[in-house]
Amino acid sequence: MGTVSTNEPITGDAVALADEPGPVEPARRRRIDRGLLAASLVIASGLTLIGWGLLTAVTGDEGVDRPDAIEDISPVENAVQVLQQDRVVVDLAFGYEGTLTVDGIEIPITVLGQDATEPGDQVTLPPTALFDPGNAVISFQPTEGAVIESFGEGRHEAEVTFWRTVDGPDESTTYRWSFNVV
Repeated sequence: MGTVSTNEPITGDAVALADEPGPVEPARRRRIDRGLLAASLVIASGLTLIGWGLLTAVTGDEGVDRPDAIEDISPVENAVQVLQQDRVVVDLAFGYEGTLTVDGIEIPITVLGQDATEPGDQVTLPPTALFDPGNAVISFQPTEGAVIESFGEGRHEAEVTFWRTVDGPDESTTYRWSFNVV
């Protein structure tokens, strides 16, 4: 039953008129606000690009094509703020050993645990690269008396030549990277 919006009492004719279908007016379409449409498209495009960027981003070690035998290096490839006395470290997979060359100078290697020291003796480390066979880590810190006493400002090239211990150096592979000293 329909309603009539008048202050007069409702009579039978009024009820009949309210129930009769009248001409149907087409629904008025709301005009599209072009500014709102443009802003919505910009926001939707921005959110789509952010999502795409997050899904395709390459971060950390994923962006580096390093051999499987090298677990980590420091300073990392193309590092830009390395200090003059920073340590160069190559962490190899277990069962590997190798040599380290920096700026074309092969750094002499001292293997830890091969000296005849007694437990509790004070050990003085030589100014060479150190190789820890238990962890398969080669590390070199520029110090006084070493073949490289400090890294000069600018770009430096490092190279590790590594091999499986059971195969020996005749089956070696080389990996090169660079870093910048400030």
